[in-house]
Amino acid sequence: QVQLVESGGGLVQAGGSLRLSCDASGKIFSPNAMGWYRQAPGKQRELVAIITSGGIATHVDSVKGRFTISRDNAKNTVYLQMNSLKPEDTAVYYCTFWRGSSRPDYWGKGTLVTVSS
Repeated sequence: QVQLVESGGGLVQAGGSLRLSCDASGKIFSPNAMGWYRQAPGKQRELVAIITSGGIATHVDSVKGRFTISRDNAKNTVYLQMNSLKPEDTAVYYCTFWRGSSRPDYWGKGTLVTVSS
């Protein structure tokens, strides 16, 4: 089992920044991947960014140039630096952990990000 705990969500004005953190604990073996999904009100959950234990990162087109995913393997922590936030970034952001399957094996409980216009 892997436990994921997110932090860093909150209310921010459009154009502002937030940094999300996710601490992983439990049976964490490499190789693996960690990432962030989000779900906006009335919309489907979508993958925002993912990073492998080797440091290879991918971001969805809508956040490229604004969001950056990173991780500290020594701390088993993944981060999502979010800059130039827009109201459409408002969502619950979920931390996820992959062992190698096509879908996340574990999910955090989520942290709410609200961007006001």
